[in-house]
Amino acid sequence: MNTTLRILILEDVQDDVILIEHALKKDGIQFELMQVDSQETFINALSEFDPDVILSDHSLPQFNSMEALKICRKQGLDIPFILVTGTMSEEFAVRCLKEGADDYVLKLNPARLSSAIVNSIKQKKIDSERKEAEKALHQQNKELVKINEELDKFVYSVSHNLRAPLTSVLGLVNIGRMEDSKKDDSFQPLFDMMEKSIRKLDATLKEILDYSRNARSDINIERVDLAVIFRTCLESLEFIEGYEHVRKEISIHNDEIAFYSDSHRLGVIFDDLISNAIRYRDISKKQPSLVIEAEIAADAVHILFRDNGIGISEELTPRIFEMFFRATEKSEGAGLGLYIVKEMTKKLNGIIQVTSVPGQGTEFHLEIPNAYPVEKQTNFNRQIW
Repeated sequence: MNTTLRILILEDVQDDVILIEHALKKDGIQFELMQVDSQETFINALSEFDPDVILSDHSLPQFNSMEALKICRKQGLDIPFILVTGTMSEEFAVRCLKEGADDYVLKLNPARLSSAIVNSIKQKKIDSERKEAEKALHQQNKELVKINEELDKFVYSVSHNLRAPLTSVLGLVNIGRMEDSKKDDSFQPLFDMMEKSIRKLDATLKEILDYSRNARSDINIERVDLAVIFRTCLESLEFIEGYEHVRKEISIHNDEIAFYSDSHRLGVIFDDLISNAIRYRDISKKQPSLVIEAEIAADAVHILFRDNGIGISEELTPRIFEMFFRATEKSEGAGLGLYIVKEMTKKLNGIIQVTSVPGQGTEFHLEIPNAYPVEKQTNFNRQIW
């Protein structure tokens, strides 16, 4: 110990005090000692002497170590309290440690006193640092809760205060287009560009909302009807340029097996993969196509999205799931779509893989665990489109 310790000793036998002093000096402990032998002097010393360590005999004529320990803890003093006593049963020693004593040393073995003091001080320091870390963590958690609440408000604002006006503006654009059609249609190209920009902004806002909700909301497990989700996705994408030019074929196998997952997240995943197949179709081909094959099993559903679009180069394929990454100049989005697909798939404990050949097309392989697997399987195929 490089510092001088203030040691308060509760002891009424002077010879024992001398014995303790000798043991500490022998081990090179630098200390300043104050001896007390009553409750009153002990209480006064706690405030006036401000000890670093307390050594206490167990039994004094009108006072004992357990009473002294309770006084220390009642005053909020978290300093090492070590019993130094003549005899002590193992049972009583355990009870003292449970009451809050840091250690005990028998007067017959004073050689262990120095190490007991040093170890108790080190342990108190560790405990103090741990409590400070827990306090800091608690404060960080409070700040994080506050940030999350503010983020909730932001998401609500994006959803209601931004997307709603866009819908109104789009309605006004359509009214303007109808009025212009009664004349010479001279402003139709401008209306088309306005609508395209509005839908692009709305799609970006939707991606932000999808990302936030996926990260912050729990999974909602329910029985899933894949056919309904696919049909809803196609209906929502009818306005996309080129939708009518892409032949879409969707089939589901073994759909009598109950499949349980999160319908909303699956809808977002399907929506993005289908819209990408439409947006990045190969217009040089006679018949752009998208084939979706889903096979439901007791443990998982396996879905293949296969298109004959422009494809993705080999060196870019590993990066398509990165945030804000766009694999082609034709991309007009914010680069969040496939990133969100990956994150939602992970949220569902699923796996998504991609293979692509430029000029030939792209395949996405999706595997989503069945959250409520059934034991018996039968083969049954259903063609939807």
